[in-house]
Amino acid sequence: MKIDHGRLEELEGRLGISFKDKTLLNIAITHSSYANQRKDIKYNERLEFLGDSVLQLTVTEYLYKNYKDKSEGELTKIRSLIVCENSLFEIAREWSLGQYIYMSKGEESTGGRERVSIQADCVEAIIAAIYLDKGFEEVKRYILTIFHDMIQKAIKNEIVLDYKTKLQELLQKNGEVCIQYLLVKHEGPPHRRKFFINVFVNDEFKGEGSGFSKKEAEQIAAKNALHRMEADIE
Repeated sequence: MKIDHGRLEELEGRLGISFKDKTLLNIAITHSSYANQRKDIKYNERLEFLGDSVLQLTVTEYLYKNYKDKSEGELTKIRSLIVCENSLFEIAREWSLGQYIYMSKGEESTGGRERVSIQADCVEAIIAAIYLDKGFEEVKRYILTIFHDMIQKAIKNEIVLDYKTKLQELLQKNGEVCIQYLLVKHEGPPHRRKFFINVFVNDEFKGEGSGFSKKEAEQIAAKNALHRMEADIE
């Protein structure tokens, strides 16, 4: 596979880091769907496996050393919020990572560049690539920098995994309201269908969301509704 140096240098700029071995970064952004259509191309699943462990160890050590008043159970809950798929996806969005990933045309045409799991896995693969390129101390500093805000949100329990429940709790504090999630449309083939959902509160439109399952689309609609409500308050 010929390396697109311009693509990698642009991504390095977004990551704020320069690789000695750019092949590692190239593998980290190569999805299995791209490699499956070509011979002898390495893809990022093994790096993802390594990156998950590097991230877990870094966050675990940081929490252990800096939050000595918290129990094992509390630390476990905080760590799970920091390293969860949603948190990794937020990091990927900050990097605009989706546009740099190598994937098959089929995967791309069915929304692969927007898929949460693909981008989150790619973040872990990039972490592993940095670890292999620069060593543990360097990748640890990098992780603690880019995850700083996420760690603080997790400590304050401000990371939301279930936006539908959060929206319901917020709206029903002052009494019952009617919350409806309505399917607007769906696109794509049956095996890779994308759903578009609008959420209404007492028949008033509050947010929209899309995803590759109705559940995912509803969660994103609820998240957007919460963000819109927060903006209205401000």
